[in-house]
Amino acid sequence: MARVERRALLALGLAAPAAAQAVPDWVGLLRGGGQVLYMRHAITDRTQVDTGRLGERAGQRNLSAAGIAQAQALSAAMAHLRIPLRPVRSSPVFRASDTAAIMARGAPVDVTMDLVADDYTKDVPAAIASLRRALATPPAPGANTLLVGHIHKFGPAVFGRMLGQAEFPEGAFGVVEPAPPGFRFLRVLMPQDVVAAAAQT
Repeated sequence: MARVERRALLALGLAAPAAAQAVPDWVGLLRGGGQVLYMRHAITDRTQVDTGRLGERAGQRNLSAAGIAQAQALSAAMAHLRIPLRPVRSSPVFRASDTAAIMARGAPVDVTMDLVADDYTKDVPAAIASLRRALATPPAPGANTLLVGHIHKFGPAVFGRMLGQAEFPEGAFGVVEPAPPGFRFLRVLMPQDVVAAAAQT
């Protein structure tokens, strides 16, 4: 693993011991592509309050320093695990688009209202329907689509209910298999497990 990526993984104190461990089965699945990953934006500054106005960074809850480090560690982990993420699509809310830019590692990010936060739209049912369509859209062969968004749309879109913070924390990934016109939920990947898997290989 490159030195800069190792530093990113260690930034959260989540790297696994040096002893070799079994690579999780989800790594092989995602290396083969064909899935959609819905990532909740990285850790935010909870002292900041959302205004509901898009395009105004000062009026939004943004990534904290810990969140930037978390996104960098997750980006490094996915690259080290050789998991192809393309295309990368994001909510226009800055905490999501900033996370997506880090995850994209210089590739383009498609910023779309399909993934906008529930408190930044007047039509929440339509926003949830847009997310469901995005989750059901197959990626290009050999790739996984990465969608970066928010907790309060993912829960209703996938489970029909809101999710608790512990169920889907900041930086977590929901993995679904597209099966148009719908999709099949596979699992949630916790951020610390993604980083630990990279440290094991």
